[in-house]
Amino acid sequence: MITRMVSELLTFIFFTLIGLELRAGLAKPKDAILPALSALAGMILPALIFILLHPHSSAWAVTMPTDVALAIGALSILGKRVNPAVRLFLLTLVVADDFFSLLVIGIFFRSDLNLSSAIYTLGAAAIGFVLPFRSILIKVLAPFATFIVIPVYLWINLLSKLDFSHLAGSISTSLIIARVVGKVIGISVAAWLMTRVTKLQLPAGLTLREITGVGFLAGMGLTVSIVIAEITLSSPSDLAQVRIGLFFAALLSGALGLIWLRAGAPRQD
Repeated sequence: MITRMVSELLTFIFFTLIGLELRAGLAKPKDAILPALSALAGMILPALIFILLHPHSSAWAVTMPTDVALAIGALSILGKRVNPAVRLFLLTLVVADDFFSLLVIGIFFRSDLNLSSAIYTLGAAAIGFVLPFRSILIKVLAPFATFIVIPVYLWINLLSKLDFSHLAGSISTSLIIARVVGKVIGISVAAWLMTRVTKLQLPAGLTLREITGVGFLAGMGLTVSIVIAEITLSSPSDLAQVRIGLFFAALLSGALGLIWLRAGAPRQD
């Protein structure tokens, strides 16, 4: 009971931060169009891949969200090797990703939301969206979420419940393939296509190769994905497969993203 209450409190704080970041991300809507379209493609393709591999499962929605703390944390490992434009594009993409994830929860799974889960997910995001002093609150909550909220939440809902015997399950393998492959293809192809067939342009100093690296990192998704899984899945076996699938998808995506971006980064003297 206490563990459940702590988990719900941490989820409320995390989704409040998402609401704050969504509102802050609307400061320059024009600059967010390309990352938002890329994010949308990077959510649709993994879902389609999962549905193709494992039809008739509501776990398709788990393939969609990206974890900002994990992706930015992984990117920080490269230090000064990283083009600052890469971090900005990734941040904008993840904010758009969060917005679309909330839409997915609200539209497709509203019948599965009980009052409690609706309050600490969609309700918390709505509260964060309308709160004043956004920049101050983000500066306070972002490090708190990164170093306390997310690690504790992941320990309670993921790491302490990992069951490696489910790694070869159909849901876990479909989830790994969908996230690792679908995210990078969806994001990079969408960015390439939009800059070819529309007037949208890449941000100054950013290359399509670097966006591919962003696409790999976007395959890292745990916190919001676990929330969606716990809302939409009732089978303990399915949840166990989702947890182990998300864990390995995040490891693979993070490693591939870092290798890709490091290989293309200029040498440091």
